Amino acid sequence: MPLFRITVKQMKLTNGVRLERGMSVDVVSPLQSNPVITNGGQIVADAFMRVYGIDLRRANALNTVYLDAQRIG
Repeated sequence: MPLFRITVKQMKLTNGVRLERGMSVDVVSPLQSNPVITNGGQIVADAFMRVYGIDLRRANALNTVYLDAQRIG
């Protein structure tokens, strides 16, 4: 199962949720494809909630405009 590093590309402040450029989490994906767009990005949303306490869905930032996924393993 591949390991991805998901990084915030740009600052965003929406609905009281602030994302800063450079925030990142590592996630293990059961599939080879981008975890931001796979299965509605659930594993990415869960990882940001666990690490930062940020709800990406509330911030409307769970997409490739704000998040970059790099395969690191």
